[in-house]
Amino acid sequence: MGSVGVQIVCVALGVLGLIGAIVCCAVPRWKVSSFTGSNIVTAQSAQEGLWMECVVQSTGQQQCKNYDSLLVLPSDLQAARAMTIISCMLSCLSLLILFCGADFTTCIENEDAKPKISLVAGVGLLLAGLLVIIPVSWSAHIVVREFNNPLVPASQKRELGACIFVGWGAGVLLLLGGGLLCCFSRPKSGSGGTAKYYSNSASAPNKNYV
Repeated sequence: MGSVGVQIVCVALGVLGLIGAIVCCAVPRWKVSSFTGSNIVTAQSAQEGLWMECVVQSTGQQQCKNYDSLLVLPSDLQAARAMTIISCMLSCLSLLILFCGADFTTCIENEDAKPKISLVAGVGLLLAGLLVIIPVSWSAHIVVREFNNPLVPASQKRELGACIFVGWGAGVLLLLGGGLLCCFSRPKSGSGGTAKYYSNSASAPNKNYV
């Protein structure tokens, strides 16, 4: 079983990754206005997220509007919604499982079951990290493709928002935490079964002599 220090580091990485995934899901900063070419009007900027789009004035005032219908949204936005929500839920569940199977807690007293529980938590964190990295990478690819497309007007071009980078960071943290757990949560190689075998063989001759 891994040391307590490694498990504490994994918990910290998982919590930071979960916070990043929540911020990435809630904050409407996936796409922002691009002031290139003839688009030099900087009095207001547009910001787009998973749930709403906002217009920010140069005075600091902000107006947001929820998307009208789920059915008219592009496929990448629909997939990003589902993946980020599942990632947040899976991260929370994996952290709870990790707390139950960690060496610094007494929720489960069976020492043989703790490595398996921690391994399950590590796999969950790995999946949660992938579910964050996939949608932000997909959205980033679409933004870059439309930005380099000469047929798209300059006023409709967008740049990468802060949530894209936050999502990449959160995914990397979750992958690191899950990878460390998977590496350090391997059960010991059959020492328990060997001890039981020798104890039974040692007690059998005593019973025969009696």
